[in-house]
Amino acid sequence: MKKIFLISILMTILFMMLGTTILAVEQKNTLETETASELMEIKEEVKTEKDEYTRKYGSESYGMTAFILNKIRIYSIPLCFIGIAVGALYQYVLGTRRLDMKQRGFALIVSFITILVICQVLPLIFAIVVKGWRG
Repeated sequence: MKKIFLISILMTILFMMLGTTILAVEQKNTLETETASELMEIKEEVKTEKDEYTRKYGSESYGMTAFILNKIRIYSIPLCFIGIAVGALYQYVLGTRRLDMKQRGFALIVSFITILVICQVLPLIFAIVVKGWRG
């Protein structure tokens, strides 16, 4: 009786594992097709955005430059805020005991604020130069 009970439990566990494996394979195939379609949508959106910049600036190279500068502008904000937070951590937390950590924190804060300002102003300067002086 115990052997039959043990065999039935093992068979149940085996069928459950087999069923989850089959479901995982089916879900993986579905996920791959969904991911591929999402990647195609993202690719089309980026191509549309680049074409818009090309049309706006009247040249392929100017459009690509404006597109890249816009992406740098967008992604520099969180990166620089993280850098400023790390610099503040060095200056105000670790710098209370050691002067070199305080100076390092201050240098990090100043450099990340400088990078942030440059990344935010550079697309504006590019647009003014290309649109205004190019004619």
